[in-house]
Amino acid sequence: MAVDIAKLVAEIKRGISFEELSGKTIVIDAYNTIYQFLSIIRQPDGTPLTDSKNRVTSHLSGLLYRTINLIENDIRPVYIFDGIPSVLKQRTIDARIKKRNDALVAWNKAKEEGMLESARSHAMASTRITREIVDGAKALLEYMGIPYIQAPGEGEAQGAVMTKNNLAYASASQDYDSFLFGASGIVRNLTITGRRKLPMKNVYINIEPEFATTEELLNKFQITQRQLIMIGALIGTDFNTGITKVGPKTALKLVKEYDTIEKLERGIKEKYNEEFDVPLIEVVELFEKPDVKTFTQKEFDDLIKKFKPDKEKIIKFMCDEHEFSAERIENSIKKLLDSRNMGNQKGINNWM
Repeated sequence: MAVDIAKLVAEIKRGISFEELSGKTIVIDAYNTIYQFLSIIRQPDGTPLTDSKNRVTSHLSGLLYRTINLIENDIRPVYIFDGIPSVLKQRTIDARIKKRNDALVAWNKAKEEGMLESARSHAMASTRITREIVDGAKALLEYMGIPYIQAPGEGEAQGAVMTKNNLAYASASQDYDSFLFGASGIVRNLTITGRRKLPMKNVYINIEPEFATTEELLNKFQITQRQLIMIGALIGTDFNTGITKVGPKTALKLVKEYDTIEKLERGIKEKYNEEFDVPLIEVVELFEKPDVKTFTQKEFDDLIKKFKPDKEKIIKFMCDEHEFSAERIENSIKKLLDSRNMGNQKGINNWM
């Protein structure tokens, strides 16, 4: 479970256009983004796109077309992949696995009964990312010349640190953990913009990018970065389950009343007769001192320069191996190369 501070963020977030993000480097939570593609890009009954060998290709479709869309808008994406999770995250991982397995059973049942809307909804909830999917995503990004980084730990932590070190303008993810890691800027909906149908409803909404900063969040509610992490711990994070029936607004009140770790632990015991399932200091330190790679500007620039597009490899991978339409892939490659050349002419996209 990613931390749920949506109600707090709602008071500071704003819409942001691709034009405003033009010329900026955005670090993207790769797993989160791939999960979105796998969830959304499906057949009416929820079946993902596959090739003739029954290998899932929904994520490849999303990565190719959505990433090119970013580059056409002069946005510089750098994808970040998660590394080894903290041992404290295992419980969350186990819960996710159970939820996916339950959804898979419900999906198959709905398909048998011909309930397509329900089937698609359950199918989305059954989404899982395999090693094959991750390896395929990395291969496609490399062939496209799109930089990616393998983080030692949490991808959102890696992205947050890179924004704080001015290597990127913002970190992109659908989750709110980036705020707890202290990202300078956070963009949501970057790769899933457009018209979307709400699950189980005949209602369509238009999804647009949203932007906020951690500094705005702290200033709005007059709290410190550590207090924000404490709010997250009260609600529940990937590393702890939180306190029963405590939501964002109640958590905000509690950290203002009990403004240190020690005071909050005592206060929770007195008010709720509960204790944190994980020592609060351990949760705090996971967000304050995450396991990340550090880069100088030169090291980052050198890394970016290693990634160069290879038209033939894209065609072989997408068309020969995974059976995408040759015409569509050729057209996409042309857009990719034309956009990169345009960026070079402007002199602002040094990694293109």
